Amino acid sequence: VRPLAVSDGCEDVLDIGLGGDPGIGKSTLLTQAAAALASRGHRIVYVSGEEAVAQIRLRAQRLGVASTPVELAAETNVEDILATIADGKRPDLVILDSIQTLWTDLADSAPGTVTQVRAAAQAMIRYAKSTGAAIVLVGHVTKEGQIAGPRVVEHMVDGVLYFEGEGGHHYRILRTVKNRFGPTDEIGVFEMSDKGLREVANPSELFLGERHAKSPGAAVFAGMEGTRPVLVEIQALVAPSSLGTPRRAVVGWDGARLSMVLAVLEAHCGVRFGQHDVYLNVAGGYRISEPAADLAVAAALVSSLTGLALPADCVYFGEISLSGAVRPVAHAQQRLKEAEKLGFGSAVLPLGSEDLVGGNGAGGIGAGAFQPTELADLVARIAGSRRSRAEEQE
Repeated sequence: VRPLAVSDGCEDVLDIGLGGDPGIGKSTLLTQAAAALASRGHRIVYVSGEEAVAQIRLRAQRLGVASTPVELAAETNVEDILATIADGKRPDLVILDSIQTLWTDLADSAPGTVTQVRAAAQAMIRYAKSTGAAIVLVGHVTKEGQIAGPRVVEHMVDGVLYFEGEGGHHYRILRTVKNRFGPTDEIGVFEMSDKGLREVANPSELFLGERHAKSPGAAVFAGMEGTRPVLVEIQALVAPSSLGTPRRAVVGWDGARLSMVLAVLEAHCGVRFGQHDVYLNVAGGYRISEPAADLAVAAALVSSLTGLALPADCVYFGEISLSGAVRPVAHAQQRLKEAEKLGFGSAVLPLGSEDLVGGNGAGGIGAGAFQPTELADLVARIAGSRRSRAEEQE
């Protein structure tokens, strides 16, 4: 299903689970995808158990796709749905919004229960496998951000996508977490407007669009989402604390990993955070999961503590070990190419990455990169000594 695909391999997927928070835009995404496919001559069936047909039409009118030949239905009984879509030409795509509202005569329990969700999903997936029609099962999510209901549903489908975004930001991320026929950890980035969702061709420009390059505590991380390089700004604020136990607050990164980086900075670099509150934020509401962000986080923390702004044209990536060593990470060349494309002229990366940086388009960034072997080398480069100014004044 190409309009829903975020990477190669999704064309072979017959059944997909799509999850996301309420109001995040799942129905908008599926309405636009259904309209795009229907306009190319495919038979698309959109079945909603939460909205009336008139409500779906109103959304289609708002998105400017009301004239596309998408077949609409408001139904929750699985047997009735299967009987309806069996008439005429086999549908190329069936969208079911949502799996928690479906019920089947084969299960003697209320809709939304574990038994009903499992039985309904099995019936629809069986139909997809036997006919070759693609099925999208929309699911509610729990407080932990996982699709609600029995986990067996996620194991049954060929692919699982999550539609994510922060309420205060206008972009959305479609993230692949399972794909039997291709890579996972891929993303598609969209911008939400009153006309619907628009694909963002270069996510890095979106996440870096409003950065203040001369502010202390800001470092640009060259990350990877699957096979796609993404540049995001990591912001740190280190301020004197009046509390017995200083605050540690993290948004968009792993709090346990922040504690580890702080411990390494104290133990191996002599940078003291014990009397300071530490706040860390990934700009734009983006979430980072890879350990390659360690070096950028450390640079932002030291920059904020010393009050020294980092070079505006520099990107950072690298993993930090508990011994204070800077370890190489994968895809160094792709990260540097993305940084060079966006106008960055220098980089800080692990020493072991030189075989990945030379030649082949990495250009001047790779040739002039600073490659520390120890985190203390980076601290010395930022602060002018192995100890921060704040500690020397003490």
